[in-house]
Amino acid sequence: MRLKLLSTLLLAGVLAAGVVGCKKKMDRVTPLPGYGAGATIRDPGAGTGLTPGAGTDTTVKPGDLIPITGNRSIEGRPQDREKYKAQTVYFDFDRANVKASEASKVQEVANRFRSEDPNTDLLIEGHCDERGTEEYNRSLGERRALALRELVVASGVPADRVHTVSFGKDKPADPGHSESAWSKNRRGEFILVLPK
Repeated sequence: MRLKLLSTLLLAGVLAAGVVGCKKKMDRVTPLPGYGAGATIRDPGAGTGLTPGAGTDTTVKPGDLIPITGNRSIEGRPQDREKYKAQTVYFDFDRANVKASEASKVQEVANRFRSEDPNTDLLIEGHCDERGTEEYNRSLGERRALALRELVVASGVPADRVHTVSFGKDKPADPGHSESAWSKNRRGEFILVLPK
């Protein structure tokens, strides 16, 4: 009996040591913009008509790494949803890339935001139409918001002042069920976040 108990305890100890001792470090993790220390993004401005670093002394060439710093909290701060309403960017069905025809809107937001009070932040919302699952649309909305964020940062806006959120299909601009309505819902919106 005593030998059986000792053997069971010894086996449990070896298994516990093996589980704890074999913990592997994840070394092939793709950093997402805005997440984790030292994360970087590549300049996506090539081919979009955007001028990376325009109006700043920052020289960003296509393919350069853009450092991502920690985000400041925007929770509970007032928002100006009208400031950049005319610069809402629209996306093609099932796409997160910014069309060349929409790139000038992103550049205008970046140019205007750089002259804002340094205590303000920029929130980018990603939205989708009603087609697709909730999970898929939430992910697509996130990719749209991140694509816009990358372009804004590549245009000289400090990365720690740009935040993203995805609403998927939860906040349609047009409640209709036609292509006309869906095209208005596949969008990225820029919101100015004011200081407290």
